[in-house]
Amino acid sequence: MAETTKTLQMTFRNQAGGRVTISLTDPRDTLTGNDVTSAMDLIIASNIFTTSGGDLVAKEEARIIDRTVSVIYEQQQ
Repeated sequence: MAETTKTLQMTFRNQAGGRVTISLTDPRDTLTGNDVTSAMDLIIASNIFTTSGGDLVAKEEARIIDRTVSVIYEQQQ
């Protein structure tokens, strides 16, 4: 049996130039690039996350990761 999961990963740059990724599970199927960039802009403008390298200051990328796991053997109890 296969199990599929989706994760939205949004990657930002912080004040020190480091990469910071925020991941959200089960993004809606109708999510658009505009939806995500607007959310990323809001995250930066709201300044709600701080990292060891300072505040988030720029968007870098966003992607949806589809992951499928298929069990090919499982010990019977």
